[in-house]
Amino acid sequence: MAVTVINKETFETTIQSDKLVLVDFFATWCGPCKMLGPVLEEISEELPDDRMIAKLDIDQNVDIARKYGVMSVPTMIVFKKGKALAKMVGLHPKEDVIELFEAAAKL
Repeated sequence: MAVTVINKETFETTIQSDKLVLVDFFATWCGPCKMLGPVLEEISEELPDDRMIAKLDIDQNVDIARKYGVMSVPTMIVFKKGKALAKMVGLHPKEDVIELFEAAAKL
């Protein structure tokens, strides 16, 4: 499954899912965000059906970024049924992102 690009129209529906949804809050001008992109694409291809990855451009969705306290990018937040379960800020290796999913799955 590929990474899904979301926006203010699709954000709430996406995070309300029964799936674990990792939302990558990113900016097009952000170097670390560009480096994280291929890592998230790779992870998305390996995910079980009960998980997904979505990307949200903070410059196009300022209110959502503010609501979830996104102060720097990249920031990744894992949601399930609209609840934020786990958060990671900055560029991290693939293993750390997978562990973020695993930690959220236990909550």
